[in-house]
Amino acid sequence: MQEQLDAYVKHLVAERNASPRTVSNYRREILQFRTFAESQGIGEWGAVTPALLRQWLGELHKAGYAKASVARRISELRSFYAFMRVRGIVEANPVQAILSPRLPLRLPRPVTRDEVERLLAAPGASTPQGQRDAAMLELLYSAGLRVSELLALDVADVSLSEGQVRVTGKGAKERVTLIGRRGVEALRRYVEDGRGTLLAEAEKSGGKAAPDGKWLPRRPTALFLNRFGQRLSVSMFTRSLAGYAKAAGIEHQVTPHMLRHSFATHLLDGGADLRTVQELMGHESAGTTQIYTQVSQKQLKDTVLKAHPRARKGQ
Repeated sequence: MQEQLDAYVKHLVAERNASPRTVSNYRREILQFRTFAESQGIGEWGAVTPALLRQWLGELHKAGYAKASVARRISELRSFYAFMRVRGIVEANPVQAILSPRLPLRLPRPVTRDEVERLLAAPGASTPQGQRDAAMLELLYSAGLRVSELLALDVADVSLSEGQVRVTGKGAKERVTLIGRRGVEALRRYVEDGRGTLLAEAEKSGGKAAPDGKWLPRRPTALFLNRFGQRLSVSMFTRSLAGYAKAAGIEHQVTPHMLRHSFATHLLDGGADLRTVQELMGHESAGTTQIYTQVSQKQLKDTVLKAHPRARKGQ
């Protein structure tokens, strides 16, 4: 059973271009089910039945797993069995007979415009780190990027003259998204000043390796660098974002995903159509964008006041 799982992991990396976090989750959680199956005397994937799967789901429920966690495991196994069917490893996909638990629609609250303004003003522009962080926050909000897309940017992906960024999203699909005027200004300040300073400081270390053991490349291509001249990590950026939110006086948690959500919500508030938001966010279907974004109560109210004959003034 391990051989088939190893082959699937290679497929996720080589053919589906899955992120390291996704690959790790799939491997760990499918392995969790395999361990359960083996405890029930099952020694091959083709011997798994819907009844065994339901028994396993019952065990997860007893252990207190959340519905979202259970649904994710079902989806992972369903994809794994689809992979094995295509390659003739199994004849049927027993997970097709299993219904995923219905999940409540939980969308992150958008950060208000006032909160966004305070957050974007939090990093100081007097240090290279501040210039870098200011550019990252501006870009995350003004372009609606996923944090993974933001941190994967190279210098060559940015066109300041055209106010555009070339983004590699999920499944290695590329799209071009736009940067606002203030985002261009923050990026220009960082690229022309802060990034060079960070790189020079890293080179002064005499080529010493960073804590992860990786050596500083001669010409780093990453747009956003840490003090070792390497690409910034998600955890480092998330910690910085939390610090800036606190400094801006925002009492609730602020995550990178919330800024992406706010980007879409504020576009809709301003009258942008769903198709435009879909393209800018890199969604394959408009349905995904409809679920992801929320039309504010203000926009709904304005629409009624403008369109309904009983709501118009003077009617």
